[in-house]
Amino acid sequence: MAMKIRLARGGSKKRPFYSVVAADSRMPRDGRFIEKLGTYNPLLPKDSEERVKLDLDKIKAWMDKGAQPTDRVSRMLEAAGVLPKKTRANNKKGIPGEAARKRAEEKAAKAAAPAPAAEEAPAEAAEPASE
Repeated sequence: MAMKIRLARGGSKKRPFYSVVAADSRMPRDGRFIEKLGTYNPLLPKDSEERVKLDLDKIKAWMDKGAQPTDRVSRMLEAAGVLPKKTRANNKKGIPGEAARKRAEEKAAKAAAPAPAAEEAPAEAAEPASE
């Protein structure tokens, strides 16, 4: 049986509240779970102690039994100091998409072509006025 430590969503519409649970990976997200291990309330401020509550002893016991935390739960455990910090790299995150690159090239081409003509015209108009 593949065990996961994951978030189960609760709360009402547009007011999420999550329970950190140990569950079989084949069960639905909000379905049957084996044990509740903590809570997570994303609506609270990030510096609030009530935002993330974890029973670290139970979590360590489940991990010793082979339960794997999901990515979001592993980030919470890294912040709590249970797991070592992983280096995550999304190298393509900062690269704009194809459509954005085309728009930027077109904008640069438009800015480069009419800019010299626009600079010359005001300079000529300014000279006769100053004489």
